[in-house]
Amino acid sequence: MSTKVNRRQKIRYRIRKKISGTAQQPRLSVFRSNSDIYVQLIDDTNGTTLASASSRDKDIKAQAGNKSEKSVLVGKALAAKALALGLTTCVFDRSGYLYHGRVKSVADGAREGGLQF
Repeated sequence: MSTKVNRRQKIRYRIRKKISGTAQQPRLSVFRSNSDIYVQLIDDTNGTTLASASSRDKDIKAQAGNKSEKSVLVGKALAAKALALGLTTCVFDRSGYLYHGRVKSVADGAREGGLQF
């Protein structure tokens, strides 16, 4: 494995030691690939995904804009699904990525959509 991947993995483990999601306050986990971004609301006590959204969803993929703008839409889409499930709060898990760019855009979109963290 490359050192960049190892560094992110160490950061992920450090974050996950402190952060855990419950059914009432799930963990909002972010995965960022080169082309897309994926987010999930995870209940770690039961090990289940409560809701998910990604930039590959049909309604988001059809939108024009750069990756950061689509990330805001992904955050809003996840917030809408969470509110439909009756969830208003969550814990943000940046998964070893810097809180900057697309990761920050997802967080801002989720906040605009009504999630609190």
